[in-house]
Amino acid sequence: MSATRMQLLSARNVRLFTQGRSELSAGVRSPTSPALWSPSPGRALSGLSATRRGLPKEKMPENGASARAKVLTLDTMNPAVKKVEYAVRGPIVQRAVELERELSEGIKKPFTEVIKANIGDAHAMGQQPITFFRQVLALCSYPELLNDSTFPEDAKSRARRILQSCGGNSMGSYSASQGIDAVRQDVARYIERRDGGGPCDPDDVYLTTGASDGIVTMLKLLVCGKGATRTGVMISIPQYPLYSAALAELDAVQINYYLNEEKCWSLDISELQRALDEARRHCNPRALCIINPGNPTGQVQSRQCIEDVIRFAAQERLFLMADEVYQDNVYADGCRFHSFKKVLFEMGPEYSDTVELAFFPLHLQMCGFRGGYMEIINMDEEVRAQLSKLVSVRLCPPVPGQALMDLVVNPPQPGEPSHEKFIKERTATISALAEKAKLTEQVLNTVQGISCNPVQGAMYSFPRITIPEKAVKEATDKGQQPDMFYCMKMLEETGICLVPGSGFGQRDGTYHFRMTILPPKDKLTTLLNKVKEFHQKFLQQYS
Repeated sequence: MSATRMQLLSARNVRLFTQGRSELSAGVRSPTSPALWSPSPGRALSGLSATRRGLPKEKMPENGASARAKVLTLDTMNPAVKKVEYAVRGPIVQRAVELERELSEGIKKPFTEVIKANIGDAHAMGQQPITFFRQVLALCSYPELLNDSTFPEDAKSRARRILQSCGGNSMGSYSASQGIDAVRQDVARYIERRDGGGPCDPDDVYLTTGASDGIVTMLKLLVCGKGATRTGVMISIPQYPLYSAALAELDAVQINYYLNEEKCWSLDISELQRALDEARRHCNPRALCIINPGNPTGQVQSRQCIEDVIRFAAQERLFLMADEVYQDNVYADGCRFHSFKKVLFEMGPEYSDTVELAFFPLHLQMCGFRGGYMEIINMDEEVRAQLSKLVSVRLCPPVPGQALMDLVVNPPQPGEPSHEKFIKERTATISALAEKAKLTEQVLNTVQGISCNPVQGAMYSFPRITIPEKAVKEATDKGQQPDMFYCMKMLEETGICLVPGSGFGQRDGTYHFRMTILPPKDKLTTLLNKVKEFHQKFLQQYS
């Protein structure tokens, strides 16, 4: 390099240094301040501001700190998450919350309260907790109450057993990742009683954070592959949106099979075969999910149907996932709950020794406690080890939820102090639900343009509604699904919060909504009458 060139660079560096010193004395940390400055020509150039390097000037906030682009944006986030939708707590529910707030602020509406019939939240809808369950949980949460004579002895004995199974005799401690041993043993004994004595190994039982946790965990194990080898999972349409949301997040292929609405949402094996054959052209179907009793449809599948499904899963080499969350909620005459495990084992070793099955029961008392469990049947031992690893990542399910699950499967027995009251409360709850299921069907079927199948089980109705073409066009112009438009309009005019059928899936050209039957009978009657009046007005407006 020539002497002249070196002199020019040296003079330039001195100028930059001098400028940096003056900026520093003014309280501004310059890119050329001494802490960042280097006598190297290259380093000096890199220390220049964006403007002096010919780049766009960064926007400076009012406090003087340099702004920068967010690391996590809609464009840079996990694209699979953007595909996730969950209608049960979607936009219509968010608007319902806003309306509640507006009412509390004194803003006038055509109604005085918002009735949320969108979700199966039993206690939020006024269903009373079972006394025995709450007594034992109170004792476990505050063991000093074990000295209180107002608590029955059977509640105290349950509490002591649960606490003795917890680290430090406290529900505040972690449990084993698979769940408390004593609780899993009680669950196993309960399953044996439920299914007439068929064997259940506690090591096959996994306590979960609600049924959803177990379902998603199993899907994580099942999903793999790319392109034409991507895992496909068969789910019913209508379906509970947990399944579609989880499959979207895991980037799996959702394989829809349609329930037969004309036959009370029954399941046809020919429809399963159609869906499977079509899916095999572009993915690798590996699992079949069944919801029984149905959510959102409320049907109860027959034993023959369950046998047919098991044969189909065996023939097509599909992992069977049985969502039996509402096993205790069967109301219709002639309907009975049949567990997939019981039917599987009664079909003999040809099936019981080979068909891979996971099932997920629950109980209405478990909602907010997030308790649940799953049993796995015929799982490969090496995969079981991976499952154990996967559940260990979460440390353990909520211990209060595990404690409540123990009470659900091990309630007061005949001769114990709490038995009579427990049976009375449980019977009253189921009887009330059965009455409300029939009331819902009867009232909705009196409305022109609404048809509702019998609510055989679970705690929802999924009626089909007529939406005139004029309303369909207005919804389309607003960028909404017609049944979303319908339900949002109902919410704004009546305060009734329902979930549009499009959030669960439905055949093209049909429209539905899901509503829970959980509200107290007087409030449910009010709700149904408001739905009736709204629908009649809606048809007049858009016909």
